[in-house]
Parts: sequence; structure tokens; C-alpha cells
Amino acid sequence: MPMAVGVIEALSFPAILIASDTMVKAAEVSIVFYDKSESGRFFVAVRGRVAEVQRAVAAGMESVEQESHGGEVTSHYIVPNPPENVESILPIHFTSKSEPFRL
Repeated sequence: MPMAVGVIEALSFPAILIASDTMVKAAEVSIVFYDKSESGRFFVAVRGRVAEVQRAVAAGMESVEQESHGGEVTSHYIVPNPPENVESILPIHFTSKSEPFRL
């Protein structure tokens, strides 16, 4: 099954919380990583089938634009079918914390 990774970066923690909540409710994806970027920005990474990740990222970005007070999406990207060497370096693989929630 082709898997993808989708990432949204937003200004403010409430904005990324809204995006994360919307993404997992809008599509069959699992959150695999989240952290702070720089200058008060946060990001969240999700994994799932390519079409599901595309739907989740679109819904997450839309929810931040509509619901967030002062937050905004600063960046986003989707990588369909990332190669194994990318998974081994970047924190986009399923971990023991995320594995129970894998869809």
C-alpha cells in the first residue's frame, strides 16, 4: 500500500492543535511526529495512504484559516511514497507511541 507523509507548519500552538485534530478526523491518517520549529511555529506530520494524506492536509489547512485566532499556516508539504532512506533519517516513521493508532 503506497504511504505518504504530510506536514503542516503553523504559527502558534493552538493553530497546530486545530490542524492536528481536523486531520485525524477528516481522513484515515496517524500523527507520527510533532514539534516546535522556530520563531513560535509548530509542525505536525501525519502518515497514511496518499489520498488520505492529501485530504487530511487540505482539511487541516482549511481549519486553521477558518478557526484559528491569530494562527496561520506558514508551510505545508506532502511526500508520496517516501523512500526507506528518508524514513530512516527523518522522524516520519511509525514509533512505539504512534503504532497503536496506525490505521
